[in-house]
Amino acid sequence: MNFGFTEDQEHLRKTVRDVLAERAPMKRVREIMEDPAATHDADLWQQMAELGWLGLAFPESSGGAELALVEQCIVLEELGRVLAPTPYLPTAMAAEAIQQLGNEVQRAEWLPRVASGELKATLELTEESGDAPDAPPLVAHPEGDGFVLSGSKLFVPDAGAADVFVVVARAEGPGAGGLAAFLVPAATPGVSVEPMRSMDLLRPLSTVRFEGVALSASSRLGAEGDASAALERVLDRARVMICAESVGAAERCLEDSVQYASERIQFGRPIGVNQAIKHKCADMLLAVESSKSITYYAAWAAESSEDEAATTASMAKSYVGDAFRSVAGDNIQIHGGVGFTWEYDCHLYFKRAKSDEAWLGDGSEHRERVARLLKL
Repeated sequence: MNFGFTEDQEHLRKTVRDVLAERAPMKRVREIMEDPAATHDADLWQQMAELGWLGLAFPESSGGAELALVEQCIVLEELGRVLAPTPYLPTAMAAEAIQQLGNEVQRAEWLPRVASGELKATLELTEESGDAPDAPPLVAHPEGDGFVLSGSKLFVPDAGAADVFVVVARAEGPGAGGLAAFLVPAATPGVSVEPMRSMDLLRPLSTVRFEGVALSASSRLGAEGDASAALERVLDRARVMICAESVGAAERCLEDSVQYASERIQFGRPIGVNQAIKHKCADMLLAVESSKSITYYAAWAAESSEDEAATTASMAKSYVGDAFRSVAGDNIQIHGGVGFTWEYDCHLYFKRAKSDEAWLGDGSEHRERVARLLKL
């Protein structure tokens, strides 16, 4: 693998950062967060579509740029830095499921609409039994030539903004074969979205209920048969995406801490001259740089090393989740009393850290998974 970014990748990063500096300053982010009627920044979403960010990893035939997960992680890292009020990450996860599980007709129908910004999507996995691929008890019962969904999904991110859901359920009936993913438009009769109270106000969560939702056979992504293995590959790539967002947000916490420590004067000198603050910032830097390394290695492995993809995805999710939470907490500590106030942004990053840490498995779960994969 290449241990540095190419000139094109650095240009992509600069472009994304410049656009977000103009279109997603923290004042705008807070406006969206505090508006009960707003689900996302629609203007930012449309600009992202026009710049090609939404279809970055799609094939050219689907309106995409046919780039790799590494480039997508660069965009996600920059979005994480500013806590951009956009459903980019849930949509990217859902689109990944369509790419990996869908047939040629389904990819041709749905991916160009995502790339153009016409559709926003989200991946629905979690239920009371958890979010492991083999956990969902939601059952798709065969009826006629299609299926009927009844049940609910919990903690669905950005469901209020989504136009289509990718729903993981257990398919029943002859030839149905275990787990499957279904494309369910949000406007389908019998589908309802109920907002949940969530800690991270910039990534609202919802319960999505399905009451006798009738689906055609074509709504099932891909062919009949158990899709567990393919879904696991989708989730591993999704975990890397979460890590990329966390890396960007953690680096912003470090930058804010260093700036505050340089500007906050106590007893006639900046608090940054104190050894305790220096050591904390040094530890934060180590955590951020290590998080970058494992995240981009996992992104490379997802594309180039099938044998390492699952292991490195879990290694990244385990390390980065813990590191981001620690860095976001240290950011609050360095800011002192004001770090706990609503006016400062520290709490927003800490809430995102807790949200990202839990999403698709926390550190403990993934350390156990790494041990199983390595047969330890």
